[in-house]
Amino acid sequence: MRIGELAQRAGTTTRALRFYESQGLLRARRAANGYREYGEDDVRLVNEIRALQASGLSLDETRPFVDCLRSGHDAGDACADSIEVYERKLAEVDACIARLTALRTGLHTKLTAAMARQPDPCRVPEPEES
Repeated sequence: MRIGELAQRAGTTTRALRFYESQGLLRARRAANGYREYGEDDVRLVNEIRALQASGLSLDETRPFVDCLRSGHDAGDACADSIEVYERKLAEVDACIARLTALRTGLHTKLTAAMARQPDPCRVPEPEES
């Protein structure tokens, strides 16, 4: 299939496919007329790349998954290098969550203190006795 059909089937653009090719993630075969030619395996590779990016992985982090598929495995995460990427990315996400949780706790503490210094807006003053 040609690049336009691959782009359509994978739900992406020809520009993205050319970029993947320039990054070594996608390998086009060339027809006699110079057109790029792709196979069914390429649809699978592009879908894997896009799914991994949607999961938060960078394009560079998808390389082990692509290599794993190219080596004949049924899944891109069947190889040790792919598992290592998952573990590293999960550690990054956990660290980010910890930083955000600490930030949230600090902001909540400041808000609670600020609210305690405010007069009660729902309180009706008692009438003064004369």
